Amino acid sequence: MSAIKKHDVFQAVADPTRREILHLLSNQNLAISEITSHFSITRTAVVKHLTILSEANLVSGKKSGREKIYHLHPEPLMEIKNWVSYFEQFWNNKLSMLKYLVENEEDKKE
Repeated sequence: MSAIKKHDVFQAVADPTRREILHLLSNQNLAISEITSHFSITRTAVVKHLTILSEANLVSGKKSGREKIYHLHPEPLMEIKNWVSYFEQFWNNKLSMLKYLVENEEDKKE
């Protein structure tokens, strides 16, 4: 029995098409046909993207008649937010240092 490869949230949002799908679903729940209409790729390709997003627990689909309606689960995105927030302190320090250097350079010119 082979294990199904699961994708984490970082892998899921690495692709611009998947990020756009998340953006679309942030506004409303959508059927696959509605999602597909926003892209110049096949329905099969959209389904593959939705599968990766589902494996990362970012979206889920529920059968409604002949369509499957997808909705967003934004909670896993907190993992990305937390990771980026940790490194934000380094950017803030670098920007403070840059400001200091620029201001000191300007003082020397005066």
